[in-house]
Amino acid sequence: MALHPEIATFLASLPAPPEGPLDPAAMRAGDEAHLTPLGERLPLHTVRDMTAHTASGEVPVRIYTPAEAGPYGVLVYFHGGAFFLGSLETHDHIARSLARETGLRVVSVGYRLAPEAAFPAGLDDCYAVVRWVAEEANGLAWDGTTLAVAGDSSGGNFAAAVAARAHDDGFHRITHQVLYYPSLDLDFDAGRYASLRENAVGYGLETAGLKSFNAFYTDSGADPADPLVSPVKRADLTGLPPALIVTAEHDPLRDEGELYGHRLAEAGVEATVSRYAGAGHGFVQHFSRIPEYHRVFEETRDFLGRR
Repeated sequence: MALHPEIATFLASLPAPPEGPLDPAAMRAGDEAHLTPLGERLPLHTVRDMTAHTASGEVPVRIYTPAEAGPYGVLVYFHGGAFFLGSLETHDHIARSLARETGLRVVSVGYRLAPEAAFPAGLDDCYAVVRWVAEEANGLAWDGTTLAVAGDSSGGNFAAAVAARAHDDGFHRITHQVLYYPSLDLDFDAGRYASLRENAVGYGLETAGLKSFNAFYTDSGADPADPLVSPVKRADLTGLPPALIVTAEHDPLRDEGELYGHRLAEAGVEATVSRYAGAGHGFVQHFSRIPEYHRVFEETRDFLGRR
């Protein structure tokens, strides 16, 4: 189907991007300038910032508790932003919606960003926080059952990589992985996936910009041939946690996410691939207020309810 009309109208209203190289500091400032005021955000029982003292160092986290009663299952969330954008603030609304809909305590990770923090700093932070959750179970009131990882776009990359790294380390506490329109193949080739051609122009994220966006990460030492950088390249997917992979019809990254889901299923991993019609990349972050796209949180709830 065509791009959702509300999304199309929004994209048509955007000014042309500035010419010249990308400026991470300016782009981050632009994102932070359009935050929802605190008083207008989805209310929860508690939302608190703290520092996780981990093997990767001190990592800022924001903890969302949906209700007073505990203990809780936990979902560790990694925000998107092409590895160099995004923050606890810019993706606060996603974490709130996840906590409200799933009933889980959500731990959102303020990992270090490229290019200032070279690979694997951000990935190390994400993995270390997952281990910290298990180690600090009493302090977080984790009930010892659900321990899910989730992320959107580059955060979906981190969620897949964390699940694989945990498996290889013999840490088998992760119960689910939830990947929203994940960036899983950084070995860029515009001809590799049909979605890179079909959705190249006019849907927000454009194929021509992918390489320059990912360059902040790859130029910091992230090798696209490394399965921890491009999880779709992992040869053996057996034994990984069940996965929900949400893709968008008009996303250049659609096919790499769906390929990963199919490969997981072929390896005997429970994998659900759910394509959202009329949507483009970033719809969970930018357009989940639209009822048919807010459904993604209900689908996540239902998936996490399966053991």
